Amino acid sequence: MGAAACHRGAFAVARVVRMLEILKNFLTDLTGGAKHPARFAENDYRLAAAALLVHAAAIDGDMSAAERDKLQAVLKHCFDLDEAATLELIDEATAAEHEAVDLYHFTSTLNHRLDDDGRRRIVEMMWEVIYADGRLNEFEDNLVWRAADLLNVSSRDRVEIRRRVAGEQQASDGD
Repeated sequence: MGAAACHRGAFAVARVVRMLEILKNFLTDLTGGAKHPARFAENDYRLAAAALLVHAAAIDGDMSAAERDKLQAVLKHCFDLDEAATLELIDEATAAEHEAVDLYHFTSTLNHRLDDDGRRRIVEMMWEVIYADGRLNEFEDNLVWRAADLLNVSSRDRVEIRRRVAGEQQASDGD
């Protein structure tokens, strides 16, 4: 085989490789970019809810092991996720929460996607995470008050949910 034939063969291989690269890029774009299929979209209400819960767990400056465990359990159960998806959601929610300047982005997403019961459930989940360590401080209380207000959950409902969750926490601590 001469040099010209070798050159034509190499050129043909390069063309095939380039065509495959173009096809791969097209399919990647078509399927939502290079994201992992289980990735949570920015406008996914589960990500917004998880970000609020991450914020609730860490607002007092220390996310205790009990709060971390409760966060995982609540998200896994409420959104029917496996362990890997739950951890991925928490990672993405933590990143989103660190980038956020306020609660509005998250509560706005939740207001658009959830009904009244769903928004009350978000407030309940926040209380569950906060009370996981057995104590409540003014930062945590203020956070839930602000989030509940933005979620259009009445003060009466917020206080009732708080009392119920606190009572359940005390009952489980007594077991």
